[in-house]
Amino acid sequence: MKNKLLVTGGAGFIGSNFIRYQIKEDLNYKIINLDKLTYAGNLNNLRDIENNPNYKFIKGDILDKKMIDTLIRKEKPDCLINFAAESHVDNSILDPFSFTKTNVLGTNLLLDIAKKNKIKKFIQVSTDEVYGSIENGSFKESDCLRPNSPYSASKASADLVVRSFIKTYNFPAIIVRLSNNFGPYQHTEKFIPLFITNFLQNKKSSLYGDGKNIREWIYVEDACSGIDKILHEGNIGEIYNIGSGEERSNIEVVTILQEQMQQGKGMVNFIKDRKGHDFRYSLNSSKIRKMGWRPRYKFDESLVKTIMWYKENKNWWKK
Repeated sequence: MKNKLLVTGGAGFIGSNFIRYQIKEDLNYKIINLDKLTYAGNLNNLRDIENNPNYKFIKGDILDKKMIDTLIRKEKPDCLINFAAESHVDNSILDPFSFTKTNVLGTNLLLDIAKKNKIKKFIQVSTDEVYGSIENGSFKESDCLRPNSPYSASKASADLVVRSFIKTYNFPAIIVRLSNNFGPYQHTEKFIPLFITNFLQNKKSSLYGDGKNIREWIYVEDACSGIDKILHEGNIGEIYNIGSGEERSNIEVVTILQEQMQQGKGMVNFIKDRKGHDFRYSLNSSKIRKMGWRPRYKFDESLVKTIMWYKENKNWWKK
């Protein structure tokens, strides 16, 4: 009998890439994709596998307690991987409560029902932003959480709720914290696809502050392989950082895009910096690297792959 994975938020960017990766790499899993299909959830992300016998989609909200309980009792998944989240920082500044509701209360509800139904493993997908900003060095899993935006605060809060279940109930959960992802199927509200698609349309893009804020970028397939590594080999109760070690300032990324695309010169507006804008994120990923995981893709080559994907899939993002 095949193991079952319940993936929440599986129609979103990282979730859909993970489902595709999992189906391609491991035939021993059946995957149930639960997604509310908000603006960021898109079933077109999974058109190529929608008829795969190892895949099933169910529309639903992680805040719907009765539906989640019924689903888990019926399907009896071995593992739940929680990608479901509100994730856009600008939106969190405008409407922090919706982020608290989905990211904190939604995670708590999933934990309650997973515990009740004796799920064997629960993986909480989190972000480097929970640590806050760091000028020098890189954050380790044991470092304090100092989130600076309503989004990162909601994700940090969710992580702490997961920790409380591990410590109080001996609940079989693992937390993974990812650096900034990019790649195919990422919504055009996000930094890299926003600039790519605007340049393709000869539209101007806005860059916060002086553009010198630094992010650690990881190609989404590498993030998926890291989560897969933790799914199979991670220790219950642990936290794992998953990062590439490749850092670029925002203005560097824009410059590389302009050079690779041979367009976009003079099409960047520098605007007033965002409230609570973190200067630099950086993860120490030595813990998962000691398990044998390494990112396969370098930033520059995977950025070219990403540009080509958006060029070749205009029908996807123009909708």
